[in-house]
Amino acid sequence: MLGDAARRLTDAGVESPRVDAELLLASVLGVTRGRLLTLVTVPDDVSVRFGTLVDQRADRVPLQHLTGRAPFRFLELAVGPGVFVPRPETEQLTGWALERLAGSDAPVVVDLGAGSGAIALSLAHEFPAARVTAVERDPGAIEWTRHNATARAEAGDPAVEVLDGDMTDPGLLRELDGAVDLVVSNPPYVPDGAGVPREVADHDPPLALWGGPDGLAVVRGLLVTAARLLRPGGWLGIEHADQQGSALPAVVRAHGAFTEVEDHPDLAGRPRFTTARRR
Repeated sequence: MLGDAARRLTDAGVESPRVDAELLLASVLGVTRGRLLTLVTVPDDVSVRFGTLVDQRADRVPLQHLTGRAPFRFLELAVGPGVFVPRPETEQLTGWALERLAGSDAPVVVDLGAGSGAIALSLAHEFPAARVTAVERDPGAIEWTRHNATARAEAGDPAVEVLDGDMTDPGLLRELDGAVDLVVSNPPYVPDGAGVPREVADHDPPLALWGGPDGLAVVRGLLVTAARLLRPGGWLGIEHADQQGSALPAVVRAHGAFTEVEDHPDLAGRPRFTTARRR
């Protein structure tokens, strides 16, 4: 059954067909992927439900939408239609942020464009002393932010404040002007009209994707907000497309409020996020 599903997904152009088939079956059965190794048969009703999910995955519905879950660092987040699915690459930006927080007593952190809450909730989980605010403007996405924040608080993590707001709004978080230690963001950075996989084009929310003609329109507004919020010496981290490894650092330098501008590669060696420090 798994072999047939993997072949179906291969024919549909899915990048990791066998893994996706196994994760879908494990989800239907309510077991871990490793537990599949001990199974010989599955009930007929499970086979039917599994077949339906394989059909949907072959139609390029994101795997995480079908399972309802997305792993991110040490968390498992609820995701579905209306929210950007967190990617493994963003874990590196989160790791960098945690390194910047090390040794701080009660740092103030703002995640701009929080989506599922992956960065904000991971920072609160791994650095409980931080006071974290997650900002999201998309009405559909923020419901997922709130859901995941509530779930993590119920699990014992520090509460993360979820705020309905636009990262480019001049009035956003005025009460924190000059008081924030760290601003992080995975903003919309895809250039308008760029080709993206069907999973992205058909299912990720547009507000999380498109960043204007060069992909950096929202980032320019984000920099104004970050410069206002950050204390002198505070840190900024922004994810970007792998084609923007020179363009985004140049925009940060041109803004004038930041120093120590540096770009960082992902595990595949592709440019992935830019960091800087408030003058």
